[in-house]
Amino acid sequence: MTEPKILDGVVVTEIGSRTGASLCGSLLAQLGATVIFVELPNADSGSGKARHRSQLAAGKLSLLLRDDAHDRRLLEAALLRSDIVLTSSDADPSPLHVEPPSAPGNVVCDLTAFGASGPMSGQPFSELQIQALSGIMDTTGFPDGPPIPNAVPIADVLAGTYCTTAVLAAHRVRRLQGVGQAIDMALFDCAFSALGSFLSSVLTTEEGTKSRLGNRHPTVAPWNLYRSSDGWVLICAGNLGQWERLCALMGRPDLSATFISQAQRIEHIVEIDQLIEAWTQRQTTAESVRLLIDATVACGPIAPIETFPREENLDYRRMVHEIEDTDSSRKVFVPGSPLRMNVSNGVAPTRIPKPDEDRDRIEHLFSVRSSLPSVPWSSKPRRPLEGVRIIEIGQYTTAPLCARQLAHLGAEVIKVEQPGGDESRTWVPHLNGRSVSFRLNNADKRSLVLDLRSPFGISALRKLLGTADILVENLKPGTLRKFGLSPEAILELNPRLVYCSITGFGADSLYARRPAFDMVIQAMSGFMSAVSAGPVPLKSGISTADTMGAEMAMTAVLGALEFRDRTGMGQYIDLSMQDICAWLTQTAWNGAGAVQPPSALIACTDGYVLLSPGETAGQTVPRQTIDPQLADEMNVLSRTEATSRLAALGMDAVPVLSVRESSLLPQTKHRRLWFTMAEAGVEWPLLSSPIRLTGTPPRISHLAPAVDADGDSILRELDLARPSERDPGPAKGLVV
Repeated sequence: MTEPKILDGVVVTEIGSRTGASLCGSLLAQLGATVIFVELPNADSGSGKARHRSQLAAGKLSLLLRDDAHDRRLLEAALLRSDIVLTSSDADPSPLHVEPPSAPGNVVCDLTAFGASGPMSGQPFSELQIQALSGIMDTTGFPDGPPIPNAVPIADVLAGTYCTTAVLAAHRVRRLQGVGQAIDMALFDCAFSALGSFLSSVLTTEEGTKSRLGNRHPTVAPWNLYRSSDGWVLICAGNLGQWERLCALMGRPDLSATFISQAQRIEHIVEIDQLIEAWTQRQTTAESVRLLIDATVACGPIAPIETFPREENLDYRRMVHEIEDTDSSRKVFVPGSPLRMNVSNGVAPTRIPKPDEDRDRIEHLFSVRSSLPSVPWSSKPRRPLEGVRIIEIGQYTTAPLCARQLAHLGAEVIKVEQPGGDESRTWVPHLNGRSVSFRLNNADKRSLVLDLRSPFGISALRKLLGTADILVENLKPGTLRKFGLSPEAILELNPRLVYCSITGFGADSLYARRPAFDMVIQAMSGFMSAVSAGPVPLKSGISTADTMGAEMAMTAVLGALEFRDRTGMGQYIDLSMQDICAWLTQTAWNGAGAVQPPSALIACTDGYVLLSPGETAGQTVPRQTIDPQLADEMNVLSRTEATSRLAALGMDAVPVLSVRESSLLPQTKHRRLWFTMAEAGVEWPLLSSPIRLTGTPPRISHLAPAVDADGDSILRELDLARPSERDPGPAKGLVV
């Protein structure tokens, strides 16, 4: 029996050559859409789409356009008769001189460097240039070294996944309300939005931030990569208990008593790291990991990318597939789908078409499809998720970020917290006694405290789930099952519910016991191997695993909601952040990751500039190295002077900006990527949604609530009232 597809019957025309546009097309294909991979005549072989064709064409239909009247008519038909059109107009202006409709009856998503507005709009900046200007590049690297360009096209990956969410949201509006719309997506917006952990300090304090920390953490120690006798082992002692167990494991219980607070451990981190490495070097990586896991200390080895990421759990979850590239007549490795669902699973690609292989099928398809009627913009459609109720159970970043972005699209989000609230409410910095980071990540929600140790707490949660459309959680695997709420029980309670679980390694995993922090996932997915620009594996400055876990959850939830609306069936989604991080390294597979990008940075008196000789939009790495004499001439200049001097020489260069500098750019301000909202005389910073639907735009209406601020009103809606005092009973507490 053929597995049901979420986007069965949906046709997507993917014109854009940017990697992000093509990654969006790949995710839509995995959800079951028919995706036409348009290849343009005389396309630059260095562009993202052409350079990584094996991965990005997999699972799609190929159409190689010719510059003649017949293909112009075919392209016009595709633009008018496809349900979804993906473009990147700054990199590919007017292919074959055919423009997408300005008031589409379908969904037209245009992914550009800076979007359709602002002083930098229309400039076809590349992946690396966006990394430099957004602040992402300045956060990656070691404290005593230069910023590190990320060989994984992280801005494109962030943008491509956000584009998928935007497209699914707009497609929902079109299906329910009959209104097509354009989507204005920008690489810069998506990259900037991923800097939340830095922006909480940058937007509220005058102090400079330590942008580059290598593999350390700004507020938690020990948290680093350590040499073993045969490689490296990652150790993240995220709390006092893990620190005490690590010290006991090393035979140094005195250290936990000497350095009992995080502040003390941060102050003495060099000494502590030396002591830990003296211990790890006495055994192999595998031996260290086994001992640390037995002690319940977060840890992991570094998964190498040798043709593809080599890691047992990725094999167990079938995240790597070998298929034939018929164009090159060789076997290549492509990622499976990270969208793992129990009813309408993401479809792994099974073929890579030759250029123009599917022309006859595509021409027939558009000969039988009608043009989609345009709808006047004055129809004032509702936001995509109005009327949808989401229950969020979790802490920290991943589930809260997913739910926040969906709230901006119109959903009602009820944040269920344990007594005392989400632990991220304690994170520094604080304004008026409240965490800035928590408020950045939890706007537009309602707060309800339920003690799941009590019969009332479980009963209330069960009743609440019965009223919901979506449940998203990032608890440890099996946590809800302990309270009688297994995925099967939850779906029996509410068969129409879309239940999305986000965990480090997946609910169905070899590593159910392992704690999974962001850096552990980066290490064990191959991502740190891909990022590294030298012998030491390196994490990205931004929390890539957490952020991408949230983004992919949004895509999975909207896809499953589409399927639910059509069939009446809810489903369980088992998302693994390891799967997701491995998926985003795909451009480093099949030998591409073996060659590190050449140095493209020049040191100046006040920082660095990124030189991009001959670089084109969508390309990941520059084509040539820097002339040493030229670099010496730039060393005595400021970044502004150096970029002007290089421009006069006909060379393209941009400054590498700090997060603070990026937050103050005129482009940032014009696009209102962050803004403030007043409460009790305090101006709170908030981040705008990068999902720019032009017809049904996201909206932020209120700040994150105080803990349990909405508890009584939510319980009244459920015809419930808290008991005066109850014995919580012997059940275990809620562990996130």
